[in-house]
Amino acid sequence: MCTAALVAGAASVALQAPPASAAPADPPDQPVSALLARLQALYRKAETATETYNATEEKLKGQRKETARLNGDLTRARGALTDSRDDAGRIAREQYRAADGAFSPFLGFLLSPDPRLAFDRSHQITRAAGHRAATVHRLTHDERRAEELAARARKALDAQQKLAARQKKQRDTINDSLAQVEKLLASLSAQQLAELRGLERRTAGEAQHTLLSSGRLSGARAPSRAGGRALAYAYAQLGKPYVWGSAGPDSFDCSGLTSQAWAHAGDLIPRTSQEQWRTLPRVSLDRLRPGDLVIYFEDATHVALYIGDGLVIQAPRPGTAVKISPIASNPLLGAVRPDAGEAPLRDYVPPLPPPPGSSALPSSVAVALDAAATPAT
Repeated sequence: MCTAALVAGAASVALQAPPASAAPADPPDQPVSALLARLQALYRKAETATETYNATEEKLKGQRKETARLNGDLTRARGALTDSRDDAGRIAREQYRAADGAFSPFLGFLLSPDPRLAFDRSHQITRAAGHRAATVHRLTHDERRAEELAARARKALDAQQKLAARQKKQRDTINDSLAQVEKLLASLSAQQLAELRGLERRTAGEAQHTLLSSGRLSGARAPSRAGGRALAYAYAQLGKPYVWGSAGPDSFDCSGLTSQAWAHAGDLIPRTSQEQWRTLPRVSLDRLRPGDLVIYFEDATHVALYIGDGLVIQAPRPGTAVKISPIASNPLLGAVRPDAGEAPLRDYVPPLPPPPGSSALPSSVAVALDAAATPAT
């Protein structure tokens, strides 16, 4: 079963039709299996970079919030420092000039001939001295606070800029991989594309048959209440295009779809497939139920939402749309359950029946291959 799944993974490549503007090229003189392996490797590279990009984007969002928070604190600290400096200046001026033409309270106390008046003024002097001491202390504290926040704000901005630069490199890696895919597809003949479709269907079918006949896959059909909401959201996205780095509402990548489905169910889960695999409770295939997340490839770079009957909803790869696919369309790593501990619904009806042909192992390359094989009109 594992061998078949690995072969299916190598064949489940989301081929897109060569662009009309692409310059014709001689078809590569390679076996179809080698071409599939090359395409699969390029897509895996792009998908790995996409999930890394998504992880960096999450860090960047957090860093932007931290930078904004520190800048706000710094603005308030500078305002408090200005107020403290104004108070200190006013006290300094009062020390060197008399109010309303009279002596300062201190000199009045020293020169007063009335002991009772001198006693009252001594209390005034004590209160004034306390106020001056408090003002000096506040001024010193506000200066230190403003300096500390300024340093932290500069450090936060530097971290934000480094994350943005890292994200740009990751974006360039994705675009480079996709450009190589486009170049390879443009070089294939219609016959090679047709052979790729046949090989993809055969290997995917073998992997799915092996998995289902093994008895390892659970026959559970009911999700939890939250899982049902996640499934309803995922069904509503069928047909929307795959766009790397996207989390809706008009397009998705693989983890963008699963994270948004569960967000609409009321459970916030990590954005990337690697973090979903790392942090969410694991569940074995013989306990799989609709709503669980199925993780693919040894580095957890792809994820889909299980809907039951050996099928998943996924955003496969560039050039495809959100679709229903066989669970074994990629090499399985495992599964996780965002709603662990919640009981399944007793009476569950799927949001809508699977589209026609969805149970017949829909081909991720069918659209591109059919377009390439159909004569222009």
